[in-house]
Amino acid sequence: MRTELVTTLKRQATELLSDIERDRQPILITQHGLPSAYLVDVESFELMQQRMSVLEGIARGEMAIAEGRVATHAEAKARLARWLK
Repeated sequence: MRTELVTTLKRQATELLSDIERDRQPILITQHGLPSAYLVDVESFELMQQRMSVLEGIARGEMAIAEGRVATHAEAKARLARWLK
């Protein structure tokens, strides 16, 4: 992954954005020698957001199982039948 200074971002924003669109590789922006932000293309960011939503759903399901909030197949089928009426 490429790393750039915040001053480079200020001076060469258009070029950095072109690089990101072309390469689809994030750029780590540092400020005072410390990581400050990632610069990513829109498509990659949206894909990350979608993946995060799926992972959060899986985590909620695993938590429900760990807490014993489960239903048998017959119970789930009965609940769905009530919703579909």
